[in-house]
Amino acid sequence: MNQVALSLLLTRSSCGLLQAPAPSGEALEHILQAGLRAPDHGHLQPFQFLLAEGEGLNRLGALLAESAKQDGAAEEAIERATQMPLRAPLVITVAARVQPHNKVPAFEQHLSAGCAVMAMQMAAQAQGFGGIWRSGPLMYSRKLHELLRLNEQDQIVGFLYLGTPATSLRIPSFVNSAEFVRWI
Repeated sequence: MNQVALSLLLTRSSCGLLQAPAPSGEALEHILQAGLRAPDHGHLQPFQFLLAEGEGLNRLGALLAESAKQDGAAEEAIERATQMPLRAPLVITVAARVQPHNKVPAFEQHLSAGCAVMAMQMAAQAQGFGGIWRSGPLMYSRKLHELLRLNEQDQIVGFLYLGTPATSLRIPSFVNSAEFVRWI
């Protein structure tokens, strides 16, 4: 049994307080490669990763704000959208790049892209970085999809915020799995 891998899975936690440095170079490539290894029925590779760091975080914030504005959000929500990406030194917007397929419905392709987010977060944590998978109403905004030049059938599945933890990670306590399991 690989104790290191098991320990990583059993101590996975999100970290919302992130600071520089963000993963880069080989560490970032490992993160992206982990995402590309997500379960993928039909070998469709239904993922697209849109990376923002540095000035790109401001551009992403402007796109989020424009999307919120076009969707009729309140001024407070528009201003908040501008600041959202600035909570981490690297934000990866993950979209399911849905392809028509007679055996692999869009839902399975969304799940595959979601697994990519989880794999990337785990790869970041394995290398000493922190991360948090964020969602929210903007991830469903068709305006944002247009602004990011995603296709009509594509779907954002989350925003993965990555960086160096600014606080110690809280390792979740173990939960009794019996509360979530029912044998058939």
